[in-house]
Amino acid sequence: MPRKLAAIALLLAFLLMVGGCAKGTTQTGAGAPGDYPTKPVSLVIAFTAGGSSDVQARIVEKYWKKQFNQPIAFEYKVGAGGQVGFTEIARARPDGYTIGGINAPHFILQSLSPQATFKKDDFIHIAQVVNDPQMLIVNKASRVDDLDGFITEAKKREGKLTVGIVGTFTGHHMALLKMQDVLGITVTPVPFQGSADQNVALLGGHVDAIIGNLNDMMRSLDKLRPLAIAAEKRHDMVKEAPTFKELGYPFVSDIRRGFSVPAGTDPAIVKKLRDGFRNICKDPEYLKDMERIGQPAEYLSGEEFAAYCDQYDDDAKKLIEQYGLNRGS
Repeated sequence: MPRKLAAIALLLAFLLMVGGCAKGTTQTGAGAPGDYPTKPVSLVIAFTAGGSSDVQARIVEKYWKKQFNQPIAFEYKVGAGGQVGFTEIARARPDGYTIGGINAPHFILQSLSPQATFKKDDFIHIAQVVNDPQMLIVNKASRVDDLDGFITEAKKREGKLTVGIVGTFTGHHMALLKMQDVLGITVTPVPFQGSADQNVALLGGHVDAIIGNLNDMMRSLDKLRPLAIAAEKRHDMVKEAPTFKELGYPFVSDIRRGFSVPAGTDPAIVKKLRDGFRNICKDPEYLKDMERIGQPAEYLSGEEFAAYCDQYDDDAKKLIEQYGLNRGS
């Protein structure tokens, strides 16, 4: 009997030891938070390749390699003004191996729509990297030379003048609605999947104007004419573009770009990503590259970007009610 008990005790000890080793192997295989990342990281982009979000993310990719020992792989999940991609990010496994480019106020507005597929709090924000003022832009071949000319043309065409925007329930959509109110005009909105498609349509003469980002303007500077910029003051990148405010119209609007992970991601991984992105955004060479491609860099920490999103969420609820956008089925 003593021998049998000793044998059982030995067997139990062996099993416990094997179990402990297996557990340790599993943790190492998955990558403990301190070792993150131990495999390539997927980066979801919610807009078309070649658009503002993609171009900016490619600059981040270049400097990512200085901060992390694994590559990032781009995945384009396009549609519904970014909603398809934002949904993909929100629903991804919260293990740090899917991060996403996030656009505010797009994702905030979409989280409040009747067709919402995610909530605002389904994301943990890593950083804001861009604050891109919006502009009213026409083709250089257009007979419209300035904002007054645009207003005159819009009134003459009685709502038939077409203005391209990126998606619906997006910052571009909201900017167009606000601009119509401020200018006292009505136009026909034409939604596109992304800014690259929007630019192509304007250059091809398929729309009369676009509400676009400063970066959209910068990428085709020689072929486009800015009528006004929705910023507090003129921007150094396009000093010739007057602000709506200096022309007598109180209209300010911008698009923020950042990076986020799904809610539930380990805080240690979130911290590592936030630290890495902060270092990227402070790198002088990164800032030079951003200026070179016409991306208006503005870094906010993950916590600061989250606070901005919370504030906009409160404002967006009022705007959605004002414009009747919550009446969809």
